[in-house]
Amino acid sequence: MPLLADVAVPVPLSQAFTYEVPAALAGEVRPGARVLCEFHRRKLLGVVLAVSERSAAIDPSKIKPLAALVDARPALPAELLSFLQELAGYYFAPIGEVLRLALPAIEREQVRALKAQGELDGMLDLGRAKQVGGRKVAYATATDVVEEPGTLRGQAAAVLALLRANGEQPVARLEERYGNARSALKKLAERGLVALDEREPPRDPFFRLPEERDVPPELNPAQAEAAARIDAALEALSAPERAALSAPGKAAPSAPGDAEARGAAPREARPAGPSAFLLFGVTGSGKTEVYLRAIKSCLDRGRGALVMVPEIALTPQLVARFRARFGDELAVLHSGLSDADRHAMWASLHGGKVRVAIGARSALFAPVPDLGLILVDEEHDGSFKQEEGVRYHARDMALLRAHRAGAVCVLGSATPSIESVALVRRGKLAELRLPERAHREASLPEVTLVDLRRFGAGPSGDPLISLPLHRALERTLAAKEQAILFLNRRGFAPSVVCGSCGNLTTCSACSVALTYHRGRRRDARPQAPAGAPAPGAPGPAAPIDERPQGGLLRCHYCDYAGPLPERCASCGSRTLLLEGLGTERLEATIAASFPEARVARLDRDVAGKDRSQAILARMREGKIDILVGTQMVTKGHDLPNVTLVGVVNADAALGLPDFRAAERGFQLLVQVAGRAGRRDRPGRVLIQTRNPEHPAIAFAAAHDVPGFLEREIRDREEVGYPPATRLALIRIDAVDEGVGRGAAAKLAAHARTCPDGLARRVEVLGPSAAPIARLRGRYRFRVLLRARERGPLRGTLAALTGLMRDGIDRNARVIIDVDPVAML
Repeated sequence: MPLLADVAVPVPLSQAFTYEVPAALAGEVRPGARVLCEFHRRKLLGVVLAVSERSAAIDPSKIKPLAALVDARPALPAELLSFLQELAGYYFAPIGEVLRLALPAIEREQVRALKAQGELDGMLDLGRAKQVGGRKVAYATATDVVEEPGTLRGQAAAVLALLRANGEQPVARLEERYGNARSALKKLAERGLVALDEREPPRDPFFRLPEERDVPPELNPAQAEAAARIDAALEALSAPERAALSAPGKAAPSAPGDAEARGAAPREARPAGPSAFLLFGVTGSGKTEVYLRAIKSCLDRGRGALVMVPEIALTPQLVARFRARFGDELAVLHSGLSDADRHAMWASLHGGKVRVAIGARSALFAPVPDLGLILVDEEHDGSFKQEEGVRYHARDMALLRAHRAGAVCVLGSATPSIESVALVRRGKLAELRLPERAHREASLPEVTLVDLRRFGAGPSGDPLISLPLHRALERTLAAKEQAILFLNRRGFAPSVVCGSCGNLTTCSACSVALTYHRGRRRDARPQAPAGAPAPGAPGPAAPIDERPQGGLLRCHYCDYAGPLPERCASCGSRTLLLEGLGTERLEATIAASFPEARVARLDRDVAGKDRSQAILARMREGKIDILVGTQMVTKGHDLPNVTLVGVVNADAALGLPDFRAAERGFQLLVQVAGRAGRRDRPGRVLIQTRNPEHPAIAFAAAHDVPGFLEREIRDREEVGYPPATRLALIRIDAVDEGVGRGAAAKLAAHARTCPDGLARRVEVLGPSAAPIARLRGRYRFRVLLRARERGPLRGTLAALTGLMRDGIDRNARVIIDVDPVAML
């Protein structure tokens, strides 16, 4: 009986397409394998979802054959493929686009082959293969071009097979293995089957981290109990139980459009029991050591582990500890890798050569062999939600993937998300507590609220550098200790206004103010002018000119950058003034106030791929006295000599039109406060605010995380927001404002008239303009769906998908965001 293959192709459609399996490939085409198929007169690389026998009801003349099989071994293991199909169903995302997330770029994109004879000869000159120009190395990579069956033999076939199995290889290594690989590579490159490239060897910043093995420290009782419970869960997930989890009745439906798949409830799919945990520990409580013990337990049982962190580039200490403990067993996945290097990491995991992966959000899709453990560090962090393309939440999907793989999942945080706490209360997660700091001498820092309504400007003259904060900095510098100043606004000033008419300078493509950036200051100790006061002395600071001079205006949403206008666009006045305070201006103010202090800044404007690690390394080495930064300074850094943290403006994030604003503000305050006093020196935190009674500020000052969570959950219940309800945000945008508004109105009206009683169980809010009404030249609208239960909400979304596809103006773009995080 002829076979059919359901294939997902990389197009924005939720369905799979059926192809005939040629007789020559029968028995070789399996789910998870990549195939070449014809799609609307194009050859596309797709992934097989299922293989079945052809029924008599199918007209064979309407079924095209597969053009070729790319993988002898499926690129996506069965566990990962099933998980990806469920993810696509849950988020109403095109299955082909979801599958692309799990394949490194070099596996998905067709690589240009270098065919010019002279270019090939030059690259294959073995005199240059090992060191080109003293710096570059020649590499060979298999492309996605597929050869006709039977046209390759001998060494050419062997070289191509090796490149496809192992990814990019240095030409010199191929020559060492095959003797004379030069002619074979030339032939392969001329046919477009291999791409040749020459470049400097990869410079992964994480390769410079220490790799010597460390000695595990003694655990305190709370750490020991947490590690023991995770170990017991790993032991409990024995082979028979894992088989039961992946039994046919438990697996996701093969068709991504099935109602069952679309109704999947990933966060509630976990059975009650000790296989998913919330590790709730105060800042500095030693969560990382519990992670390391859990991974060792997992490896000892022959299984693999996956670790996800919010931003890998900001956690070099964490990566160093993992590398010191596990050495070559660790694959570090991060944005600093080239496509070829990322492919090599992927191939090492896929082939079982490496069993531990650590990375940011996209590491969720790593092909870890026999996955037994997933750890999500700082699970509360908003960066785990993808806001472009497939809008998945890596924390939520980690729970689903662990369940499907028969693995243990651990979510860790000092400030757990409201959603995770709700899962603990419903018995879906088991809570593990670490109530004290791991170092016996360390304690939580003393927190002081500085009411800016009572305190004027300190010696700096800036109203946001109060006298208490200025004096605290003096004492810290005098004691040869370090300080962190936190301000979650980049740039020199958040806005430029006209002093005559009050006009705000805004972005021409976005409905937001342009931020003024004066320019980068060197991260070095400034030279004190003659007669300058000693460090910490309260002498007069150099004033910061309120009138912008030079620099650039930048939009932090569309990346526009342009010069300052000479006149106000509204009235023509030359009186342009700066409003507000950004990290660049704060850095300049502090450097002027403390001219002998070594001041540095850590934010997106100064932190490139390697720069953030260099700044943090200098901080640990004691080469920086005061570090000014945005939320990048809150990311779990362990800086032993930091004894003072100053929060310059705690109110900045609390007034946003977002029901999560208080939760995010609270988390930032607790996390940045946790950088102080992590060793034997006591820490102190000063929080400047004009609203000290705000619950987020008051609970943070008291280190009362449970109290805040209790109040916030109660408040959410009263106003009907998650976790008390389920949300789906439909975003509509268009270049023409009328087109966008019309599409939003049509979608909202259709949602209110959904059949089968759905309209009565789903509240439709909107349509309305988005809080940021225009972004990158497109007008933005939204319709918010809210329901007490997930089923009716998903039924309504399913009913709207047809309208989105066929009944909406093609000039309007419609995006479904299930469980939205960003509401702006």
